[in-house]
Amino acid sequence: MTTITKIKAPIEQELHDFEPYFKKSLQSDIPLLATVLNFLYRTKGKQLRPMFVFLSAKLHGGTNESSKLAACSVELLHTATLVHDDVVDESYERRGSFSVKALWKNKLAVLVGDYILARGLLLQLESKKYNFLHLISRAVQDMAEGEILQMKKSRKLDIDDETYFEIIRKKTASLIATSMAIGAASAVDDEVIIEKMYSIGQDAGIAFQIKDDIFDYQSKGLLGKPTGNDIKEKKITLPLLHVLNEADRSERKRILRLIKRKNNSSAVVKELIQLVTEKGGLEYAEQKMNEFKDRAIAGLKEFPDCEARESLIELMNYIATRKK
Repeated sequence: MTTITKIKAPIEQELHDFEPYFKKSLQSDIPLLATVLNFLYRTKGKQLRPMFVFLSAKLHGGTNESSKLAACSVELLHTATLVHDDVVDESYERRGSFSVKALWKNKLAVLVGDYILARGLLLQLESKKYNFLHLISRAVQDMAEGEILQMKKSRKLDIDDETYFEIIRKKTASLIATSMAIGAASAVDDEVIIEKMYSIGQDAGIAFQIKDDIFDYQSKGLLGKPTGNDIKEKKITLPLLHVLNEADRSERKRILRLIKRKNNSSAVVKELIQLVTEKGGLEYAEQKMNEFKDRAIAGLKEFPDCEARESLIELMNYIATRKK
């Protein structure tokens, strides 16, 4: 399995220099806000998106100060959306710790998310990086539309394959696509290359989200049990969608009725997870994930071979083989 350490090798110095830059962007003179921002910095994740930014920049000539700004802009947007997502999803946990919503309640969580988003936009304006601003703003719009579309479909439970892929393209893939595009934009002024990297990142982002959807039906974590959170939130993702598409009319109606009326029953959640496993939903989702991952890798191979390209390919493979 590909290791993050190996992937980071060509951009180790960039990531080292990025840390204090990103930490400085999460600061405020308001004591309460400073406390929350410091908490978010201490509980940050692997920072995959800055890795996409720096590797994309390196693939197209090399990293620079603009690349650092690009990586910070993407990570600030990602951080803001996670804070907002926990409010929307009523989640009390994030990365094995309490969420901002859990510790400081909804009002402060929404305001902190807004502040972080504004910080990123201001950094781009202060540097007169209007092309960055365009890319980030497009991502904000897509992510909001994806979230709202998913809300609508969770209420009506009338999702199909086309809508599922539209939701994950907007909600998740748009930010990874933006990471690849903004990285390229920090190194070259070539719209064709920038949009090509956006397209590659979009395929990688779709693969990333399908992997997350598979996790919800697989044994993982300390307890070794599937979470079934998507079923509890009435989210029909690809593994279950495949089962619905293959089921006859009466079975489909029965499954949808269970999701609509008994989605919080642990027995029903367990039954649906078992059904998805037995009916090949996980295998189907994994096959689709690999199709998008392979398409992203094929796109990367259109560029000259170099260390950055190999790390990006390894990063695509990591997306598909990660354990969490």
